[in-house]
Amino acid sequence: MSEGLTTIDAPAGTATAPPEPPGTVRSRARRPRRVWRPLFLGAVAIFMLTPLYVLVVNAFKPQQQILEHPFGLPLGSLTTRYLGHALHNPEFDIARGYAVTILFVVAVNVLSVVLAGPVSYVIARSPRRRYRALLLVFLAGTFIPSQVLVIPVVYVLKTLGLMGTIRGFVLFETSLTLPFSIFLYAGYIGTIPVTLDQAAAVDGAGRLRVFWKIIFPLMRPVVATMVILNTFSVWNDFVNPQIILGPGSGLYTVTTGVYAAVSQYSTDYTVVFPTLLLAIAPLLVFFVIMQRHIISGLTAGATKG
Repeated sequence: MSEGLTTIDAPAGTATAPPEPPGTVRSRARRPRRVWRPLFLGAVAIFMLTPLYVLVVNAFKPQQQILEHPFGLPLGSLTTRYLGHALHNPEFDIARGYAVTILFVVAVNVLSVVLAGPVSYVIARSPRRRYRALLLVFLAGTFIPSQVLVIPVVYVLKTLGLMGTIRGFVLFETSLTLPFSIFLYAGYIGTIPVTLDQAAAVDGAGRLRVFWKIIFPLMRPVVATMVILNTFSVWNDFVNPQIILGPGSGLYTVTTGVYAAVSQYSTDYTVVFPTLLLAIAPLLVFFVIMQRHIISGLTAGATKG
């Protein structure tokens, strides 16, 4: 026996089990997890995709087929005729609805970046506690439902003469995006080394120039994430444009236009399903193209540096 090492002998007559091969216990513990995880994810996927399947399939079926077999896929009965009727529905110009909604999406995203970016930079770079308290105030705003704010906002917009206008609606939608944008931007900026700011300051750059020339280009992942989330929010919003813009303005977003188009045809599913499909089709395409940026932007701040 080597010097300095001690061994404990097993009592006489005690049988010792042969050592288990490495990884045996771990592999047994992982085996049920490997089995249940695909099953769970598959069940969730089916649950989430079933409404979309019903919407897409029934947009190409006649009324009788929809009523008798809403989940069926009769390849011989499918037709694009009802989509053509929805595109030329006299109750709602879907192309104009796309244009108005895209205008709102672009305006809200631009204002959100311009306002939330510098504010987040000041909060993230300042050591003073009052700025940290300000971040908590913005964070608290993320827990307030927008529907709760509609009535007070209506009074404010009426006082300012902005009720029923594009400017009033864009300002309100932008204010709804600021709390989460500032929270996400500030967390990401906190991962960017302060030495970059100091080096730019030595070269004579002011704080505003440092942000837009040095910091903002590094924020592309998180900015892309917020643009995507804000796009979904504005595109799918129904209550706010319905109340703030109102029918008297003559401005219909995709959601309010769909409501106006199908409200009097609620039992004619050959109008309802194709119109709904046209309303969400651009958003689905946008999501499929941009969905990888959502995950990368949300995780970039946690893994950077």
